[in-house]
Amino acid sequence: MWIFDRLTIKIFTIFLLTIVFFLTLVMLLPELDSRNLTYLANKDKESGRILAAQIEKDLRKISKDSFRWWMRFIVVMDNYQKTSQTLFIVTPNQQIITADTKNIDLVKSFSEKSHDIDDPAKKIYDDQEIIGPFLIHYTNEDYQLYLLQPASDIQSQFVNLIFDHPFLLLTLTMLASTPFLLWLSWSIARPARGLRLAAEQVAKGNLQQWPELEKIGSYEYKATGASFNHMLRELKRMQELQQRLFSDISHELRTPLTRLQLATSLLRRKQGESNEVLRISDEAIKLDSMIGDLLLLARNQHDNNEVREYEKLDELFKNVLDNATFEANQISKQFSIHKPPMNHTILCYPIALCSALENVIRNAFRYSNQRIDVNFVIQQQTVTITIDDDGPGVADSELEKIFRPFYRTNEARDRESGGTGLGLAIVANAITRDNGTVRSEKSHLGGLRIVIELPLQKNINS
Repeated sequence: MWIFDRLTIKIFTIFLLTIVFFLTLVMLLPELDSRNLTYLANKDKESGRILAAQIEKDLRKISKDSFRWWMRFIVVMDNYQKTSQTLFIVTPNQQIITADTKNIDLVKSFSEKSHDIDDPAKKIYDDQEIIGPFLIHYTNEDYQLYLLQPASDIQSQFVNLIFDHPFLLLTLTMLASTPFLLWLSWSIARPARGLRLAAEQVAKGNLQQWPELEKIGSYEYKATGASFNHMLRELKRMQELQQRLFSDISHELRTPLTRLQLATSLLRRKQGESNEVLRISDEAIKLDSMIGDLLLLARNQHDNNEVREYEKLDELFKNVLDNATFEANQISKQFSIHKPPMNHTILCYPIALCSALENVIRNAFRYSNQRIDVNFVIQQQTVTITIDDDGPGVADSELEKIFRPFYRTNEARDRESGGTGLGLAIVANAITRDNGTVRSEKSHLGGLRIVIELPLQKNINS
């Protein structure tokens, strides 16, 4: 029924059934203890009554006034008791006549529990069982016959231990039901795990829909899955609209920008150089650079056509580091590489990641006074790349802000560079797409340190 497809009803039903199961078990299991008092079947009743009638017939020959008449009772009982069986007769004044005096207390205890001659019973004591009572008429008085014999159904000591300790019984019951409860928990949690995996993929930029989320689990999970897929469709649509908007902005802005640059060139040719013309030309170049960086950031954030690949660190960054070494020689700056990357494997978007590292190194060249250090450290399954420079650095209050789009510091680094404020935002986006992190710190060289951490993959060739 549809009502049982509700998560609330499922949880309540499971909880209720579990409680009922435990209570029923605790109440009924003690009744299954074979040591408890149980009433005889008709066949056993008839056998006991026949034995009592035979003994009664022989007892009629014994006069109660005779000397030690009870000794003659024992002789009669010895004639009828079987091997390993002992007979007991309880007199009206609760005296017990038997040849086995060591078990009199057992018979006395049992006779207090079972004294109805119309409904004789049986009870097990250790490895023996007592049966009775059966009616014997003697001198117009009612006597009771009991039988002590080896138990026909002896419980193991372990079973006795369980019945004697209810908490142990409850513990064993809970352990026995654990696999069932785990299966129920797994079946309830399975849709939640699927939803979590889907959310993780969305966080990584994968906006594909998950139809299976609408088919598994209870009604609430299915409805959540449908809403989740609807959200993905809307995100995909908004992403496409955003990409189209950026494309339109690029076209609409660059067309008048090109005309502006052309007009500036014509003005320079007619009137020669002037401060005004130079200012217009510089601002046009900055605007063109800003548009280019903005479009690059948009493409990196939303371009799902680029394929992630397994790359060796030494091969991936070789061209970037070689180019940086060559550029440092040309501008007479000290560029050092500590612990060059080895052949560890990384899963990444190679073009975007190399571009990000190159941008950070170029920034270090631009702002450094003389020295730039690049260091690679491998720890467990992570490679940490640090880029240090001895430039003016960044204020402590702005270390976490420089990766925001269009954020420009108040320090000399930004005032003199004329940057667009998008370079480090592009770097951060590229690192994040590869499941890495990037942050900035104070450098031991006195300037800025950029720290990039990327997860390594197991060697795919091993």
